[in-house]
Formats: sequence, structure tokens, C-alpha cells
Amino acid sequence: MNALIVSIIIFGYFFVLILVSYFTSRKADTTTFFTANRQSPWYVVAFGMIGASLSGITFISVPGEVGNSQFAYFQVVLGYLLGYFIVAKVLLPLYYKLDLITIYTYLENRFGKSSYKTGSFFFLLSRTIGASFRLFLVAMVLQLAIFNDWGIPYEVSVLITIALIWVYTFRGGIKTIVWTDTLQTLMMLVAAVFTIIALLRNMDLGLSDMFSTVKGSDYSKMFFWEANSKINFFKQFFSGAFITVVMTGLDQDMMQKNLTCKSLGESQKNMFWFSIILVFVNLIFLSLGALLYLYAQKNGLAIPEAAEVDKLYPKIALNHLNQFTAIMFLLGITAAAYSSADSALTALTTTFCVDFLQFSKRDEKEKRKLRLIVHAGFSLLLFIVILIFGKLNNDSLINSLFTAAGFTYGPLLGLFSFGLFTNLKLKDKWVPLVCILSPMICYVLNSHSKDWLNGFEFGFSILIVNGCLTFLGLLFISENTSSAATKT
Repeated sequence: MNALIVSIIIFGYFFVLILVSYFTSRKADTTTFFTANRQSPWYVVAFGMIGASLSGITFISVPGEVGNSQFAYFQVVLGYLLGYFIVAKVLLPLYYKLDLITIYTYLENRFGKSSYKTGSFFFLLSRTIGASFRLFLVAMVLQLAIFNDWGIPYEVSVLITIALIWVYTFRGGIKTIVWTDTLQTLMMLVAAVFTIIALLRNMDLGLSDMFSTVKGSDYSKMFFWEANSKINFFKQFFSGAFITVVMTGLDQDMMQKNLTCKSLGESQKNMFWFSIILVFVNLIFLSLGALLYLYAQKNGLAIPEAAEVDKLYPKIALNHLNQFTAIMFLLGITAAAYSSADSALTALTTTFCVDFLQFSKRDEKEKRKLRLIVHAGFSLLLFIVILIFGKLNNDSLINSLFTAAGFTYGPLLGLFSFGLFTNLKLKDKWVPLVCILSPMICYVLNSHSKDWLNGFEFGFSILIVNGCLTFLGLLFISENTSSAATKT
């Protein structure tokens, strides 16, 4: 593949994103950056959130993971539906009622400043890790497709990857993200469809043959019932529900998009349609994964080892299919990774500015200056974390992401659950200690569960355990008084 042609197309794509940013950021102020002035059409938010939820990890890692666990991931996807229902019916009404910019302000109203800062910190930690996973993917693929041919070091390609995000988000913020996510979701889905068509043609199959071929393969098993297995149906289903609650409902990144809708009703409508469409989109990516493995077997290609399954899709798309499909793949992975990473950068900036820098007490000129500094600072932080992750990762990214989420989002799950389902007050100063100890205990428990629990593996359900331990720890430091705060 000609690296010059590919680079022209990729940078042409970014030119379009910058153009969108120009039109959406005109007359933008700090309020526009954080809330888009609450004027986003719900259907635009819904479509764009598909790309932000799936990201580059779904685009590459879900198809690759089919080789390890077949269609087991669909059990998690079914759990998503329950999770999105909880978000729409429990959390969104709360956020709209309180008219929040960052959702962690709820914790200050409910418990106090230490709880508020703790919740915000764990979001910053979680999103920094999650965004780094996603950007690592696109940096890896662009390195293989373009920058290796030009002799550009990996570190420089990562820096370019992040700099491009900064360029089109630093002015318009979430208002720009709502519209660029729509374009990026479209590119991701188109790329997946074109790859499926190319694979079917290379295997002499028609579109009507795809379902029977996938169903009859060794990769299509969807439900797993063995109790000790980490891909047991109940573990996966309820993990999917809780993952959705924490990674959407308790995540400033995803909620910031929802809170740009004009009303609670429109935001809930967005959540309903988005969740239904997401199920079918995930089925497409799982089917794509099965076709990739069937194509590799038919053509005698080496199947990657379990820890390297993320490389299967890029390897086939870039080296074994036609050039048009390869270019569409690059556009798709770029769009997929950026659709989540750009909003993550904006959410990180919003959270730090509002929750830690007391933005409400500053004038507009000072706000703008600080916001630019924070935006650049988080861009630099992502750069450093991506380089570290590239040295340490030894698993498929979808597993790495959800494993990390189990440890970093657990305290958020415990804090919000305690606030919503009890009337108790807390000894606020002890909340940070509880939220630090819980993930540490879970890490030890998860590392030794097979030895201590007769072969039992928690898998993604470690998130639920983490949330429960946090809840119990908060109960231990609660103040059971008659003046306890009422539920919000």
C-alpha cells in the first residue's frame, strides 16, 4: 500500500474534522465547551455515541477476541441493555434535576468535599487509562501503515495522533465532539461493512451465505454456562450491566454528551435508540471476527496467539485485501479511536477545570486561559501513558480495558450506589481511604481467586465485587443519625 496515498486520505479526513470544528466553535465560550449550551439534537447525540461507546477497541479487539472466546462477548452486550435502562431511568433524571456540569458535583451535595474530589479523581484516572488504550490502537495501526515507511519513530507518531485531537477540540469542546462523533461513527460502520464484503468475495461467498457460514463455524458459540469460567453467562451479563452503569452513567465523558440534549425526555430517547442499535452493531463486529478467522484458515495464514489477537484484523485488512478496503480500514480505525478519545480529552478537561479549579469563581478570560492549559496538559499525560502501555500490554485490548475498569470504576459504583440507595451520611474525610483500599483488596483477590476459590475466576465481574466492597466500607464509616441526608 502506498504510504503517501494513505497519508493524504487520512489527513484529508482530519481536515474535514477541523472544518467541522471551525463551524461548531464559532462564538464558543466556556459554557459552550462544557455543555454545548444544551442545544444538541438527541438523534445526533445517539448516533455519535455509538462510535464513542464502541471505539477502536471494539473495531479491532472484539473481532480479534472471537478467536479466544467465540461470541461470548455478546453476553456482555445483552447486559448493556439492562445497564442503559438504569442509566436512563435512574441517573439521567438525577443529573437533569440538579442541572450539573460535571456529574461528580452530586457527591459533594450528598456527602461532602472529600467524596466529591475522590469521585472526580477516580474518573480522571479511569478515563486517562481508557483513552490511552484506545489511542494506542490507532497509533499502532498508523505506525504500521504510514510512519514505518517514512522512518518516523513510534513516539513521534503517538505525539502526532494526540496533537490532531487537540487541534479540533481545543475551541469548541463538547459542541464540536457531538458533531464530529457523528461523522466518525459513520466512517467506522462503513469500514466494517466494506471489510465484510471484501472477505466474502475472497472466500467466494455471497452476502446471503454469511449468516449460515458464521453460524456453522467453530467461532459462533454465544452462551457459556460453566460456573467457574470467567465467561460464564451470568458473570458476563451482569458485568455488562454494571460496566454500562459505571462507564456510561457514572462517566463524565459519556454523560457530558447526554447532558447537551435540550431536555431529560430527549436525553432518555437518545439513550433508548442508541442502546438498541448498539446490540446489532456489536453483532456485526462479532460476525466480522468470525469471517476474519475463517479467511485466515482458508488462506493458510498464521492465527495470532491469544495475547496478540488484536493484530489479526489489521494484518488481513492491510496486507491481504484490496487497497480500497485497506484504506477504508485505516479510516475506520482512525474514526473509531478518535470518536472516543477526543470526547475523553474534553471530559478530562471539563472535570479538572470544574471540580478542581473552581471555574465558577473566575472571569471568562481567565477561564479560557486555564482551560487551554489543562487541555494541553491532559494531552501530554495521554502521550506518556500510551508509551507506558505500549511497553506493558500483554492481553487483548478489550480484556485490558474492562479489567482496568473493574478496578478504577468500582469506587464510583460504590459511592453513587450508597448515595442513591441509603439516607446515611458519611464521615467524609475517610472516604478516600475506603475508595483506595477497595481496589487494592480486589486486585489481590482477583490475582489469587483460582487458588483460593477452587478454580473460580471473576473475569469482568470484579467490578461488581469492587463496588460492593466500597459500599460496605462506606457503611462502616457512615453516621447513622436522625439528621441523615435524604436521597436526592
